[in-house]
Amino acid sequence: MKFCSQCGGSITELVPAGDNRPRHVCDNCQTIHYQNPRIVAGCLPVWQGQVLLCRRAIEPRRGYWTLPAGFMENGETVRQAAERETLEEACARVTGLQLYTLFDLPHINQVYMFFRAELVDDDYRAGDESLEVQLFDQADVPWSELAFPTVGRTLEYFFADRVQQAFPVRNEAIEAMRVVRKQA
Repeated sequence: MKFCSQCGGSITELVPAGDNRPRHVCDNCQTIHYQNPRIVAGCLPVWQGQVLLCRRAIEPRRGYWTLPAGFMENGETVRQAAERETLEEACARVTGLQLYTLFDLPHINQVYMFFRAELVDDDYRAGDESLEVQLFDQADVPWSELAFPTVGRTLEYFFADRVQQAFPVRNEAIEAMRVVRKQA
């Protein structure tokens, strides 16, 4: 960041009084520009035991499979963001959303939150950000073609938890491709 979005003044990185880490501070109006993690919200949509995946039509990881998810917008809840992303990417409607996985990715300043959900019906198709959308049985998931570690971990948890029919909220940190598990 070079210029203040409030007044256009130049920015200096410093530790403001009463803070404990460097921040971008305007030299002119003294506005502190906090930069915080972005929240990614999505769904693990299920239909008759199969999971719905989308093949990405956009970068990063174009052509790889993912769960429908994306950045949360201002003015919406995490649940609303997950429903919206599922509708945008898979043209699918979901119900019964339950928070399922929460991943901290401090190396890229993101937090991922996936909800387990049931498809309302089997009416789905590729949205603008997807090349194709498909239901998969566990044995047919394209594991080597998944776009992100968060997607793979969510699917692994789901298929393991489905055996017991117990779906606890899972939380872990993923640090530059290394998974650090936290106790639920």
